[in-house]
Amino acid sequence: MKWVFRFFGLIFALVVLLVVTVFFLPADRLARIATEQLSATTGRDVAINGDVALTFWPVLGVSANDLEVGNAAWAEQGPMLQAANAAIGVDVMALLRGDIRITNVEAHSPTIRLEQRLDGRASWEFTNAEDTAQITTSTDASTDAPAAMADESRTISIERLSVTNATLVYDAEGSDLVTLAGVDLALDWPDPGGPAEISATVRPADVPVRIAAQIEGFGDFIAGETRGVNATVAVPSGELSLDGRASTAGAVAGAVSFSAGNTEAFLAALGLPGIALPPKLGAQIDMRTDLTLTPDRQLALRDLVLDLHGNRLTGAADVSLNGTPNVNVQLAAGDLDLRPVQTASGSSGSSVGQSGAEPASDGWSKSPIDASALASFNGDIALSANSIDLGQFKLGTTQTVLRNDNSRMVFELRQVSAYGGQVTGEFVVNNRSGLSVGGRMNVAGMQMQPLLKDAVEFDRLTGQGDVQLSFLGAGNSVHAIMNSLSGNGGLNIARGTIEGINLDQLLRGGASSGTTIFDDLSATWNIKDGVLRNDDLLLQLKNYSASGEGQIGLGKRTLNYTVTPIALRANSGNGVAIPVRFRGPWSDVSITPDLEAALDLNLDQERRDLEDRAKSEVSERLGIKQEEGKSTEDAIKDKVKDELLRKLFD
Repeated sequence: MKWVFRFFGLIFALVVLLVVTVFFLPADRLARIATEQLSATTGRDVAINGDVALTFWPVLGVSANDLEVGNAAWAEQGPMLQAANAAIGVDVMALLRGDIRITNVEAHSPTIRLEQRLDGRASWEFTNAEDTAQITTSTDASTDAPAAMADESRTISIERLSVTNATLVYDAEGSDLVTLAGVDLALDWPDPGGPAEISATVRPADVPVRIAAQIEGFGDFIAGETRGVNATVAVPSGELSLDGRASTAGAVAGAVSFSAGNTEAFLAALGLPGIALPPKLGAQIDMRTDLTLTPDRQLALRDLVLDLHGNRLTGAADVSLNGTPNVNVQLAAGDLDLRPVQTASGSSGSSVGQSGAEPASDGWSKSPIDASALASFNGDIALSANSIDLGQFKLGTTQTVLRNDNSRMVFELRQVSAYGGQVTGEFVVNNRSGLSVGGRMNVAGMQMQPLLKDAVEFDRLTGQGDVQLSFLGAGNSVHAIMNSLSGNGGLNIARGTIEGINLDQLLRGGASSGTTIFDDLSATWNIKDGVLRNDDLLLQLKNYSASGEGQIGLGKRTLNYTVTPIALRANSGNGVAIPVRFRGPWSDVSITPDLEAALDLNLDQERRDLEDRAKSEVSERLGIKQEEGKSTEDAIKDKVKDELLRKLFD
């Protein structure tokens, strides 16, 4: 029993010694040891500039005011971390063994500054005094810490880190400064050689964005090595996840998936511009890809699959994220449905690229066009598709390239099958100093009836034709652009018909309704101030020809045109002309023969013919011979004068 009492007495003495040691442990020395170890581990200055107090509950540790962790020597934004108050908890038994095992670090309302440079440097990469990253460090016994703390080496680890209501400042060279307030962060790292669990909540907008990540070998990870990472970013409207590998230098590689039931809401929750994307074109997205991101912010996407809930695209992309993104994208689609673009651009309240939508009941829309998105990126986007439904126009096999450079976008048509023909050319949208649009197109072998029906709601002309067109317009609405159009072009149709009028029957004195079949149709035109003018229309029929002149109001959507057919075999081969007028709005063109003009035109021709015959008969009777350079009328006058003078002097 004596030895039993001695044993318990020894245990009691050790407990008392432990309690006394803890209670009389100087708080400032404990804080100094902790900051020295943190400084040696991270290679940064760590200082407590305010008061320090020893805490016993809920954990043993220190409470420090005005904690500051220095930033990298090249950083420009100031200290990496500043906290008005921080609590540091330590493991007592580890402390007595000479190790500093930080069980808990809490900071409320700190400011955290992170910086990254184009050469790959990142302020969150920690190094020791020899500029090599490490987590374990050592000290010698010369420190003025208690003897119980002196040892050949001390290891440091953090089991839990908690930050609430932080302000996060991120400065990426070449990009705008990002500041986030109300950030909550928690790190659980119970095993220094094991994984760490990280959870965070940020609030770029009113909606909390929750981030969760598991990082393998977290000690090696923060020392700069690449380790496995599984991370998710979630908001109520969508989720982004990564399963791959990453390093603190900014290198990331792995499988990425993204799902958003409302893309606009997802972007807005991240503090990005909430673009109102149409259905089937991004309003909902399911995406997966293999991602690679280098420390100098070069992003590569491979095996990209985009399910837009109505359209499906596959391809690859390379993006430079330094400043304004520079992209090189290759996309392929099957049957691409772009009808929602036209629906969205004509609706109120949710117009793509428009603000304060004002639908026009008659004519082009006057709603302002917002073309600021042209400044959001530079680079090339190539698209190939089996077919494209634009709503107003239908395209077949299509290969196009979109190039954007400093708010000037060129849409190059490399190969476009449409309406039985082929289209090449380019379409340009320029917003560098005000919005303007222009283009040039060459159309070969296209069926005119379906094209004109889709383009200007006119379906009375059929035939296969070739078209050359160039145009330019400026303004901040479709109405302004269409009323400012200028340009020129030409048309040639080898054989076709004009529905709604039968020129053959009309010129024979029959009914004018029916169909006119022609052998050739050609015309050229000029466009100025939104009005297309033409004066050389030539229409060739079997027994007739026709000329045309007039104008088409591209801005006002009106037609005022006159076609004058001539019956070549009528009137003993001299022909009979009957003008036909096309007038009215595009949606309701009136076609009427102008019989009064026809009568005047043909009587005028008859009058000229009679005058010619009369002059010829008078010349014959007077014996007048036609002299070169003198008209018949002048020759008759000269003959009459000569006869009168002869009679006067005889």
